[in-house]
Amino acid sequence: MEPLLEVKDLKKYFPVKSGVFGGTTDFVKAVDGVSFNIFKGETLGLVGESGCGKSTTGRMLVNLMTPTSGQVIFEGSDIAKLSKKEQKSMRKNIQIIFQDPYSSLNPRMNIGDIIAEPMRVNKTERKEDIERRVLSLLNCVGLASFHRNRYPHEFSGGQRQRVGIARALSLNPRLIVCDEPVSALDVSIQAQVLNLLHNLQKEFNLTYLFIAHGLNVVKHVSTRVGVMYLGKMVEIADGDILYNEPKHPYSQALLSAIPIPDPTKKKNRIILAGDVPSPINPPSGCSFHTRCFKCTEKCTKEEPRFEDIGGGHRVACWNL
Repeated sequence: MEPLLEVKDLKKYFPVKSGVFGGTTDFVKAVDGVSFNIFKGETLGLVGESGCGKSTTGRMLVNLMTPTSGQVIFEGSDIAKLSKKEQKSMRKNIQIIFQDPYSSLNPRMNIGDIIAEPMRVNKTERKEDIERRVLSLLNCVGLASFHRNRYPHEFSGGQRQRVGIARALSLNPRLIVCDEPVSALDVSIQAQVLNLLHNLQKEFNLTYLFIAHGLNVVKHVSTRVGVMYLGKMVEIADGDILYNEPKHPYSQALLSAIPIPDPTKKKNRIILAGDVPSPINPPSGCSFHTRCFKCTEKCTKEEPRFEDIGGGHRVACWNL
């Protein structure tokens, strides 16, 4: 299959400034050489601890952040090298659903205008058709037509997230980056929003990059799953394979932390020692070696290659 989007050695470094003149003294390596593909019609889940670079990666895919180096190739075009006119056209095809369903909506605009704004800016619909399109999108996400004249503060968190989803759909995108779209919602509402996203994917033939902390959530929605640690991708595989046979020690530790519904059953937890190292000064060799229960001397000196071990299952580890 030809990938819809390709990410090649993507990096994002943020400067650390200090001193009287505010000079750059170091860099926070938020994303440090990430590579993966997203295929048409699939959902690629992206998991990892807070601060590992998941959201920064997602924002670079929609060109909200400019990469320090590397490439984001959408349908054969490097989005960083597109002209302003070409980028405007590209944005129609890649949209984002933000984590916070309140701060991502303009409190001074009613819901109808929030959903209609992308269509007006990009001129994808005639003026007389915009209202009809807004009402259609409200219906798609489970809201009523009379919600069109209400404001964000009049809605619950789940309803506001539905508005965010409707806005993302307004330009008929091919790829949607879902940046932890259910993490701020109650568990019962999470299920509703996840089912909505699943139904919309089938109805509109969408492709998702689904960023989340909850491994159970990612398992429910993802075709493939990628695991990030300290700005790097350490493992990526089909969802069933990763959850049943994780190869990287970090993936094994994450999956061991998933709660079991039956309290009478015991589960062997893998407790990681120490804290996550600073992304300003990451460890030499394998970035995970300071917390790894399989660490060898080679891990402390040489960085493992992110290699395919068969069937598209890629792992960065010396001790497979």
